[in-house]
Formats: sequence, structure tokens, C-alpha cells
Amino acid sequence: MKLNGKIALITGGTSGIGLAAATLFAREGAKVVIIGTDQTRLDAAKGQIGDSAFVIRADVRCLGDIDHAIDTVRARFGRIDILFANAGLGRAAPLEAVTEAQLDEQFDINFKGLFFTIQKAVPLMGTGSSIVLTTSFLNMKGTPGLSILSATKAAVRSLARTLGAELAPRGIRINAVSPGPINTPFAGKLGLSEQELKAMAETVEAQVPLQRFGEADEVAQAALFLAGPDSGFVTGTELVIDGGLSQF
Repeated sequence: MKLNGKIALITGGTSGIGLAAATLFAREGAKVVIIGTDQTRLDAAKGQIGDSAFVIRADVRCLGDIDHAIDTVRARFGRIDILFANAGLGRAAPLEAVTEAQLDEQFDINFKGLFFTIQKAVPLMGTGSSIVLTTSFLNMKGTPGLSILSATKAAVRSLARTLGAELAPRGIRINAVSPGPINTPFAGKLGLSEQELKAMAETVEAQVPLQRFGEADEVAQAALFLAGPDSGFVTGTELVIDGGLSQF
């Protein structure tokens, strides 16, 4: 098992990519600590994964919640070997309709919360530890109506480089997975109607060279590669899982 005995902290681990990664990491031998905001979904995730899962209710928008989560991990496990900073959300809106609240919400979760999760987790991480961030193909492909979401994901991609350089002397690697269109609940949170979501999905799927949406398990496998020993000489990079959408 590639992660045998490792302690893996996963934010946004109650659904989609985060839950798929938590399930896979546990199957590979890790003890997974899942952070989420909804207790019902946290309990369901623990029930699905079993004794290898430990759940903490926390909102990464709140620095006090992040402190509580890290303190809980410190008290229970004493260390973090893998951090998968995956929590995020998006709101779709054209330029003229973007509000300050929409901008703040997306940057608070996708960037600020992610940054401070890393900052507060690193003291528990030693040589050989790995950090994996979730960015998006949107960081390189212009998509009307998703300007703020795309900007947050570009900022996350930048962190993989800047913090990768900063943490390398400590022996801590940091990389990013960059999902394209994936079958997860994420798209349903963009604030679009069912008709708008269907039209968007059909348009995007037609543009994907592999002619389909990806699955959360496929992104989880990429996260496992970056988190585990197979990528021991890889840091600062981005692994794109988008069916070729941003490449051709």
C-alpha cells in the first residue's frame, strides 16, 4: 500500500473529488482526516470509509476553525504527512453581474482558506511530506462567466510554484491537480438553473477531445500519485486531468 501508516488531511472531503481521494488514500493505507462544514455529510463520509477516517467539522473561511482542526490533528496524531487542500466553490456570473460578496466568498474559500490551511499545517509536516492543491483547467483557459473562479484557481496554481520553492529546503513537496469537467456536485453550486447547467455541460463535453466528462476517481488517482512516493522528485508542478480540453 502506497500510503501505509501516513496521516492525510483532506479539506472538502465529503463529496466529489475530496471524498474519492479520501476513500482511495484510506484504501492505500492512510489514516484520513476529513474536514468539511456539514456534519451529516461528514458522518456519511466516515460511514463510507470506516475506521480509517476521522472527521472534523470546520469552515476554511474561518481561521479559528482552521486552528481548531490543526490543533485536533496535532493532539490525536502528532503530525501530518499529506495535505490535500481541495475545498472550493464557484459562482457563475458575467462581468457586470459580479458582486463584492461573490468575489469575497470565492477568494475566501478557494485561496485564503487554502493558503492558511497550508500555513497552519506545515509545522506538523516533516521531510518527505507532500501537499497537493486543487486548481482547475480554468487557470489556463478563458471561460466567460467564470472570471472570479478562474482567477482564484490561477492564484492556487501560482502557490504550487512559490510555496514549492519556499518549502523545498524543508523537504516538503507541493504540487497541484488541475481537473477539467468532472462528474461531481461542484457544477451544481455555480448558481445556474438546471437548463443552464445542461446547456453548459453539453457545450463543454463537445469540446473535450476525449468526448466525455471525467470521474472523481480519476482525479483522486492523480492526487495519489502526487501525494505518494511515486512522485518523490516532483514539486511545483501541475497535473492536468481534463481529457485534453486545455491542451489542444
